[in-house]
Amino acid sequence: MAHQAHQELLQVLNACVAACEHCANACLNEPDVAKMTECIRLDRDCADICALTAQWIARDSHFTQRLTALCAAICDACGAECGKHQHHDHCRECAEACRRCAEACRSMTA
Repeated sequence: MAHQAHQELLQVLNACVAACEHCANACLNEPDVAKMTECIRLDRDCADICALTAQWIARDSHFTQRLTALCAAICDACGAECGKHQHHDHCRECAEACRRCAEACRSMTA
């Protein structure tokens, strides 16, 4: 089964979902939430695509490689945005989770 062969990727995807959801929520509690708008938007997009990618891997979809390429691109964008806010622990942690996830997704498409 595909999901058994890709357990590490599934774990990385789920960790990225959790980091992005946490970051978006924490950004909403920042004093100047308006400055965090793009971070929140990308956190939500990234969490959604990572969750969908994990689902497609688990069901052995024929489109998984295409989706993992898109997932890597969105993780890169989210990680770059979070990287602009390194003074927030949640953004720093999210950027790292996104970097790991993008690398893992690219390794599957290679």
